[in-house]
Parts: sequence; structure tokens; C-alpha cells
Amino acid sequence: MKKITFSKAAVLLTVPMLLAACGDSESESDSTQEENVGEALEYTITGIEPGAGMSEIARQTLEEYDNLEGWDIQESSTAGMLTELEQAIKNEEPIVVAGWTPHYKFEQHDLKMLEDPLKVFGDAEGIYTLTRTGLEEEHPEAFEVLSRFEWEPEHMQAIMLEALKRDFEEVTAEWVEDNRDLVDEWTEGIDNVDGESFELGSIPWDTERSSSNVMARVLEEIGYDVTITNLDPAVLYQALNQGEVDATVGAWLPTAQGAFMETYGENIVDLGPNLNGTVVGFVVPAYMEDIDSIEDLPARD
Repeated sequence: MKKITFSKAAVLLTVPMLLAACGDSESESDSTQEENVGEALEYTITGIEPGAGMSEIARQTLEEYDNLEGWDIQESSTAGMLTELEQAIKNEEPIVVAGWTPHYKFEQHDLKMLEDPLKVFGDAEGIYTLTRTGLEEEHPEAFEVLSRFEWEPEHMQAIMLEALKRDFEEVTAEWVEDNRDLVDEWTEGIDNVDGESFELGSIPWDTERSSSNVMARVLEEIGYDVTITNLDPAVLYQALNQGEVDATVGAWLPTAQGAFMETYGENIVDLGPNLNGTVVGFVVPAYMEDIDSIEDLPARD
């Protein structure tokens, strides 16, 4: 069995807001409605923990969009965000969160990612596999499996949904068995090892719990003794740079965690994306029909 250690969790929090409209004309009504949205939000967008790369991009968004001048970013925790999001949707109240796909909340609720005309969040992201320098020479079998690892967003999202009810280790073990043809592509022709230790660095988000547990299971099948170590994003890149962990399959690049790669990437080997099509940005419930773009968020007087 693999050992799992934890550090600070990456989390989201949301702030509910109430829509209202009044006035003598349609234009006045629209203006008042927008104003009430901003007031109900207290001109605040809440994101994930300060140490995540996405938090820096979210703060940059406030600087790039003129209508967000005077807005704030409130950073807190994932558990808090999910509670607030579910409560707001239950009451059909508007809410804005910093979020990403794939994530099971998009399966549970009807949500939409706000358009980002200025591309501050960048285009579609990928989740990359990174290793420490020297891994290929010291653990060639693991390196080869990691270099072959590639799957689809629906695979990850299915695991995240099922793991709401059961343990990630149990769910991912079943997923590996149920997707044996794909797993065999990653391990075909790979020699078994005899209990060699291997440390996967991860981030304590459900996306990374999914991919890290899948990879740990696959590496265990070829004989590795795998430990998953959960770290804050910046710490994870430092650990890879210093050779303190062997690899990660949870790097969001090129935008969300690009600054960490620029800072610590000198001694990190980039094996490319293992999953394509991820998106990072501001998310709202679909019933907020008048808010489709970041530019639709009302300016603060």
C-alpha cells in the first residue's frame, strides 16, 4: 500500500450575491441590476489559496479589466467554496468562483466558465507530467511509464465523481481494472522492478488525487513501492527542482503554474501533457443569464 502525506490544502470559497432590478426603463433596469450584482458580491471574487499559480492570474485579471477596478480577490478553501456554491445554487442565488475544468462540480451543477476576451487566463491548459533530473537513468521503467501516460478529461472526472462516495484508492484501483486496455498501453514491454521506492509529488485537489492515485496504482503493478506526497503548488516545484520527489502528473501548464516552472524548471524534466483541454477562469451558475463574460461584471463606482 502506498503512503500518503499531506500539507496545506488548495481550496476555493465563494460569496453569494442577489440579483434585483428596478427602474423606469429597460436600460435603467439593466443598470440597476448590474449595480445590485456588484453590491451583493461586495465587488469580491473569491479564489483558491494564495500559493496557487491561478491566484496570481486572478489578481492580474483585476488589473487588466477596467470594469474590475476596485474589486478584490478573497482567497480561502475548497471545502468552503463547495459549501457556499451548493447553498447558493439551492437558493438560486448568484455566485462567482475561480474554478477549472475538469472538476466534478461541472457534473453536479449547471455552471458556465465566463468568457475571457483579454485572455488573461490564457487558452486551454494541459495537465503535464514532470520529473526530477536523473530519473530516467535511476528509474528507467517508471520514467517510460510516465512518458506514455495520457488520458482524457472524462476519465478524470468519472473518478472524481465516484470518489465523492468512496476512497480515492479504491476508486482508482477499480478504474485501472476497468480500463485495462489503456493501462496496458502505458506498461507494455516494461520490466518489473523489485520494490524500489518511488515518490510522486501531488497537489491536494481532486483532479490531482485522481491522476496521482491512478499512476501510483500502475507503478505498484510493476513493482514500485509508491508514496504520494501532497504539497502546495510552489513547494511541489521546489521539491522537483531539488530532487526531493521523483515526479508529478499534476502540473497545470503553460499558464496556471507557468511562473513556478519559470522559477524552478532548471532541474525539471518536462514530459508533456498527460491530459489536454483543461480550462481555468471565473465560473458562475448558468442561471446568471446576464453574466457571460468577465466584462459583464459591473464596474464599481
